[in-house]
Amino acid sequence: MRPLHIALAALVAAVWGVNFVVIEVGLGHFPPLLFSALRFLVAALPAVFFVGRPKVAWKWIVGVGLVLGVAKFGLLFIGMDRGMPAGLSSLVLQVQAVFTALFAALVLGERPGRTRVLGMGIALVGIGVAAADEGASGPALAFVLVIAAAACWGVSNVLTRKAAPPDSLNFMVWVSTVPVLPLLGLSLVFEGWDRDAAALAALDWSGAGIIVYVAWITTVFGFGAWGYLLSRHPASSVAPFTLLVPVFGMSSAALLLGESVSPLRWCAAALLVGGVALTSLAGTRRVRTAVPGAEPAVADDAGPDPAVADDAGPGSPAPAYDTRRLRTRPLPATRALDTCSTAEGRPLRTNRS
Repeated sequence: MRPLHIALAALVAAVWGVNFVVIEVGLGHFPPLLFSALRFLVAALPAVFFVGRPKVAWKWIVGVGLVLGVAKFGLLFIGMDRGMPAGLSSLVLQVQAVFTALFAALVLGERPGRTRVLGMGIALVGIGVAAADEGASGPALAFVLVIAAAACWGVSNVLTRKAAPPDSLNFMVWVSTVPVLPLLGLSLVFEGWDRDAAALAALDWSGAGIIVYVAWITTVFGFGAWGYLLSRHPASSVAPFTLLVPVFGMSSAALLLGESVSPLRWCAAALLVGGVALTSLAGTRRVRTAVPGAEPAVADDAGPDPAVADDAGPGSPAPAYDTRRLRTRPLPATRALDTCSTAEGRPLRTNRS
């Protein structure tokens, strides 16, 4: 990667990390479900009129919109509103990589290698250490809600990989149109019309700036820049920058919000980031018959999983396997040249090597 592109990747990670601090401040202006609805409303409008028509089936847009927009962000915002610190949220949410690997194994048939399994185990130990630290000083329910948000994020990652959108920005803008009405409805039911109306009536420049940041900066700019990088570099070069997100999240929370970071939390951060790195960067093995009559083609060491990540980072979804890295083993032959038939029935001679 060129230095300018490295700087852009680091900038996106910083934007996504600082976003947790902005969310924490925004929750002082808006109820959590209303805040999330406004975020997606502003992210979708007016961008939806400039990104073109959807490039994937509506079932994927609606599915990801409900799981990612309503479930994941609804749970995250509620958890942070209930007392989950911004820095710790940016860290704990990274366990989505473990949930993504588990759900991909169940749904997509990906078999995690030993390194990935080891990384998942280390990350889960880190979550346990973080839970012990937070349980001693903060509300356990808020911690559980953020873990549930990470699980929903893992589901949305698998759905996105199934959809395989060719344009991540186009996909994310259209996904942003889905959660607005469900979140508004849930806000009216659980947060009440009076509370929502009071928050909107008290909207000032600070609140408007917060909405613009979480909508346009983290979503439109973040995904646009991330998709640009993924279109020019291998995912294995771009995806590791997402590991900087909790670094920026925890440091910005400490600097701007005065959040303290205990030694136990630093230990949890080291375990979780290290485990997520192994889980994300290690390969998977998928079996796919590439050529009739040949042994199953095995794709392994496929590199990091660049599944969709909003505030925590990973960008444009990739196909479930990389055809450039498939290895096929031809059936034994007695000649250096194998013969196969073309569609017209004429013999075609190909060099085995």
